[in-house]
Amino acid sequence: MSGMTRENAEATANLLKQELGKVIVGQHEVVDEILIALAANGHALLEGVPGLAKTLLISTLAAATRLSFNRIQFTPDLMPADITGTEVIREDKATGARELQFLPGPIFASVILADEINRTPPKTQAAMLEAMQERQISAGGKRRPLPSPFFVLATQNPIEQEGTYSLPEAQLDRFLLKITVGYPGEEDELEVIRRTTGNAKAAPDPVMDAESLIALQHLVRETPVAESVMRYALALVRATRPLKEGGISELAPLLRWGAGPRAGQALVLCAKAHATLRGHTFVSLEDIRRAAKPVMRHRIQPSYEAEAKGLSADDIIDQLLKLVQLPATELENDPAVAEAI
Repeated sequence: MSGMTRENAEATANLLKQELGKVIVGQHEVVDEILIALAANGHALLEGVPGLAKTLLISTLAAATRLSFNRIQFTPDLMPADITGTEVIREDKATGARELQFLPGPIFASVILADEINRTPPKTQAAMLEAMQERQISAGGKRRPLPSPFFVLATQNPIEQEGTYSLPEAQLDRFLLKITVGYPGEEDELEVIRRTTGNAKAAPDPVMDAESLIALQHLVRETPVAESVMRYALALVRATRPLKEGGISELAPLLRWGAGPRAGQALVLCAKAHATLRGHTFVSLEDIRRAAKPVMRHRIQPSYEAEAKGLSADDIIDQLLKLVQLPATELENDPAVAEAI
């Protein structure tokens, strides 16, 4: 499917949602955001209380995309070699010669479920950081490339603090999106109970493979963005910074620190993915706004004043979207999208 079109992309996204729906009840916004991360070739952090089917969603996604899948359960005693692999001495029984042989770890798969990633110490988190950023690992004195595509979906529990190690800001920034998984609605929860207490077992049909996913990712990169739309994304990011760095007075007291340059890149890339998965030919301001919360909620830090007022990162982003307003321009006049219309 190297010649994937925008119509193909929209149809494939709808098929994926349909197949995921065979196993996952509701959680439509979560599914949308995971597909955005997949199409944008980025990693995602899922945060939610236990029992919300985070693990099931990720394994189902791997099954529906024919991608190799490994789950890594993070624990306080997990070592980097448990993730990356290790070298062992193998002896040739015929000759008696010994040689080092590398045994790949579970990181060597296209879809990695990093379960409860905040339960492992910083040394092991650092090994994950290299894999996520460089899409390679260092082991046995060599750099070893990871499969393509390579996609890390990590989960963490927001309510358990004992025995956890907060992810450093540098690693949080490597996640393209932070996805909040909330409780299901009443009817959805009833359907979950109905499905999980009977004998019926649903399984998704594969609707995408590695080749078609890579083609989709290339298509996302080719989606045109008008300069006015790109400037709107930049304005949102800069508004979260201190006043001398472009921040705005209404938000400055609510933020301990603001979003860095990766936030602007992620906003535009996720907006491209959002537009592409809907068959649109260019990125709109609404695509940027749709991506704002999952892109920025882990890249800003509410101040003590904001916390005292009961304001979360999402509440601050809501205020940001109200305060930073740019008029919708006539996109057809922009050279970046003229050919796409």
